This record gives sequence, structure tokens and C-alpha cells, in this order.
Amino acid sequence: MDLDTVLSDWVGALRDLSVEAIAVLGPDPFGTPEDRQVVAVHPPPLANAAQALADSADFGVAWRDSDAPLVAWQYIARSDEQPGSRWRLLWTAHGYQTVVRVEFPLPAGRAFECFMFSPRALGDRGEAAALVWSALNVWPRVKRCIAAERSMLSPRERECLVLAFQGLTARESAQRLHCAERTVNYHLANAMGKLRVDSKLAAIQRACWIGAI
Repeated sequence: MDLDTVLSDWVGALRDLSVEAIAVLGPDPFGTPEDRQVVAVHPPPLANAAQALADSADFGVAWRDSDAPLVAWQYIARSDEQPGSRWRLLWTAHGYQTVVRVEFPLPAGRAFECFMFSPRALGDRGEAAALVWSALNVWPRVKRCIAAERSMLSPRERECLVLAFQGLTARESAQRLHCAERTVNYHLANAMGKLRVDSKLAAIQRACWIGAI
């Protein structure tokens, strides 16, 4: 099942809560900590509005550095809610009034972020909590699809990085995989090349940022 299908099914399951759009942002693995990418958006015509959200500083590094909560609920149609924010103007122009955001932290201060948009104001915290609960439940499926679509690693390269992430040496990984130690090092070197880093630790971090680990 592809990522757009998973998001479509998720939006369909949230119809009773009036959610009609979902955007998922993730870190740019080759960018600065401030850089975010649109990983997925549904429905697709909202791609420009999602990109404006990714380009903004809202919920970005400053948000995380302030020890802000992992969940946010905002009535973006309110006139005093940062009226000059381009992403808010675009989403409200499409008829959306409320957004609920759930963050899934990653190593080194990065994160995946799920934004659920509704064309009405939510009635109470119970409705917002129901949306957060839905995000927590569906996230494992969403993350698997993200990994499948974003990862440039081969299954063996990913497997070797996962074992390194678990603290295994190349020799221990080779024993686990029933192969030669040089084979593990070969796959790790290939992964490092694809991820444009020169250390195993940096490769593990970037693999996390694309959802591969």
C-alpha cells in the first residue's frame, strides 16, 4: 500500500471528526536543522499550501528548542493568529479553519510532523484528543510507507545500519547476518555514500531522518 492510499484511508476514517486534509512534514536529510520537506499531502491539490507550511518557521526548530509540547491545536482562521503567515492564508483560502499537529521526534532534534486540517472549529479538547489518538495509531503504517518511498538504501544496507544502530560491531553484525565482516563493511560504506556522510553515526542519523530506521 502506498503512502497516498494510507493517507486517503486515514482521512476517510476521520470524516466524522470533519478532517478533510492531512500533511506530513519531515526533515531534509541533506539540509540544515531548519529545513523541512513535504513528505506527503492529501488531497494532492493542497501541495502548495503544505509547502508553504514546510517553508515557514512555525513549529520548527525554535518550537522544539522552547520545550513546546509534541501536540498543538490551533484555530488558524482566527484573525489574531499570525495573520501575515502565508501558510495560514493558503489553508484558510481552501476553507480550513483548524489544524491539529502531532510531532514524532527523531535523533538530533529533527522530527516528522503530522498536520490534520478541518474546515470547522473543533468543539472541545476531546475532539482534538481523538485526532491525536488516530495519528498515534496510524503512524507505524505511515512511517513504513515513508521509508519505502523516501529510502535510497537497499534492504541489506538498511539492515546493516539497523544493526549498527542497535550497537553491534561489523563482526557481530556479520555473525547475525551469516556473512563475512567485509560484506557488512561494504554495505555500510555504500549506505554512507548514498547518504553523503563519512561516518557510520552520521549515516544512522540520516537514515532515521528519511524514515528508514
